[in-house]
Amino acid sequence: MTARLEIAAPAAFRLDLTVWALRRSPANRIDVWDGARWRRSLSVGVEPVPVEVEQTGTVQAPRLVVYCAGRSAPRAGRRAQIVGQVRAMLGLDVAVEPFERMAAGDAQLAPLAARYRGFRPPRLPSVFEALANAVACQQVSLASGLALLGKTAAYLAPQASQTIPPPFPSPSAVLGAGAQTLRELGWSQRKADYLLGCAQAVQSGALDQQALVAADDAQAVALLSRLRGIKRWSAQYVALRGLGRLAVLPVDDVGAHKHLALWLGQPRLDAAAMQTLTLRWRPYAGMVYFLLLLKRLDDQGLLGGKDSVNSRTMPTLP
Repeated sequence: MTARLEIAAPAAFRLDLTVWALRRSPANRIDVWDGARWRRSLSVGVEPVPVEVEQTGTVQAPRLVVYCAGRSAPRAGRRAQIVGQVRAMLGLDVAVEPFERMAAGDAQLAPLAARYRGFRPPRLPSVFEALANAVACQQVSLASGLALLGKTAAYLAPQASQTIPPPFPSPSAVLGAGAQTLRELGWSQRKADYLLGCAQAVQSGALDQQALVAADDAQAVALLSRLRGIKRWSAQYVALRGLGRLAVLPVDDVGAHKHLALWLGQPRLDAAAMQTLTLRWRPYAGMVYFLLLLKRLDDQGLLGGKDSVNSRTMPTLP
């Protein structure tokens, strides 16, 4: 059975840009985009819920339709959980207007912000998933890290079909798999240990997630950095993508160094220069990070098609 839910989206909104900022690469098997619909298996209750989300209307008058697959129609409480998770992951409740006003007054940032207007800052649905992404992507290409996560998710959810994205594994599923299975899936010994440590910290409560939410940005990064294998880049990555801390930009991100330098017309940037730049864009440095990611994907031709940002006007979506 497939249930249909509707969500009011803020104007301006573009699902395609927001999903691409979430998935980052075509190698992502957990968040799938086919040019019209975003597909993911949400962790809601005991069993994952496969959903498909599409945008109807226009950028200025958007609505989202969520199709939920399951044995029966979701009850009211579960529907609320599904809607809440979709809203959080797509940044629908994030006030971007202050950033847009700031960007409009910055001669370099204004064209970039205008080009990708309608994008909302996405957020991974759990701190554990953000930690796992950070560990998987340490010192390897983004595509390699995401492929490893997809392979792991598919292995730990054997009931998933070829047409339904595998749900992201829970900390208990990762702990149940153990180091040997993780190594067989392609995790190095060190990364397997880091991932298991993160899973144990989340499941046991050693990583106090209420304290993370209550902490300021610097304190949140410090709390995350206590985990083995989570240094500054990983902690800032989790703060931005897992906690929605838009003032945080991962200053040690080598790819961000390269693409920011190209955009600013500078020969090179390092972490110190990145930290200085974050002061310039405070408290929205993370928004700039996302916009530069979209620019890179756009330059690679991945944002083309019927929702192309190169179009003069955005068409009405089906």
